[in-house]
Amino acid sequence: MRYRPFGPTGYDVSIIGMGTWYIDAGDRQNAIEAIQSGLDAGMNHIDTAEMYGDAEILVGEAIRNRRDDVFLVSKVLPQHASRSETKRACERSLRRIGTDWLDCYLLHWRGPVPLEETIAAFVDLESEGKIRSWGISNFDTDDLEEAYGIASGIGETIACDQVLYHLKERAIEHAVLPWCARHGVAVTAYSPFGHGDFPDTDDPGGRVLQEIADAYGATPMQVALAFLVRHPTVFAIPKASTPAHAIENAAAGDLLLSENDLAVIDRAFPRGPRPRTLPMI
Repeated sequence: MRYRPFGPTGYDVSIIGMGTWYIDAGDRQNAIEAIQSGLDAGMNHIDTAEMYGDAEILVGEAIRNRRDDVFLVSKVLPQHASRSETKRACERSLRRIGTDWLDCYLLHWRGPVPLEETIAAFVDLESEGKIRSWGISNFDTDDLEEAYGIASGIGETIACDQVLYHLKERAIEHAVLPWCARHGVAVTAYSPFGHGDFPDTDDPGGRVLQEIADAYGATPMQVALAFLVRHPTVFAIPKASTPAHAIENAAAGDLLLSENDLAVIDRAFPRGPRPRTLPMI
């Protein structure tokens, strides 16, 4: 597994981590063992959210007695993003997980609450030792500029922007990814396999992935992850519901594709024109 600095936080984080959206929808014990297997395989980045139902509880069970091994991220919903409600939402997440702190706390997406309020809550939570850094999710460049201006004005930094990013959805490469690279902000790719539509060998792109995977003794999903994290500021958080799948995902953290492979994948999955708004699911 390769590690890199997570934005300005000073923490070295695995380039492949673990998402937990819908992880509570399947077998509970399998989910817990999947997280533990991922940790054993070097994936120290675990992402969850108050929106994810019992996922925070499962994460807490999985990391019991291993909290110091984990870079733990959770998220506050925009309807809870006022200064007082953000702090209460964070405390609820801490209780569900059974931890005293989050390594990073994110605003899940932009809502009606002024960013100044949410960021003020993040600063309060930092001063209380309940979070160690903060960031945002699903922010396009206009929102990033606004958040960056507020943060800079009070001596704060944005740790990351968590965004939708997979082979069939490369919109962030137009502006968000370059903006984050210029400003030292990490980019976390959620749903890196898409949403139930990962390319298979029935289509040309899927065949390209399979051919490259065969050359490396890898799987097409490992190749896809390696492509996404080719940029030095990007991290990916695929979900795994079984230990075997977690171990497979982790192995992508050691896969280095050649420049030719990257170019072939780029042609097979063109990023397309820049959309008017940043996609999200």
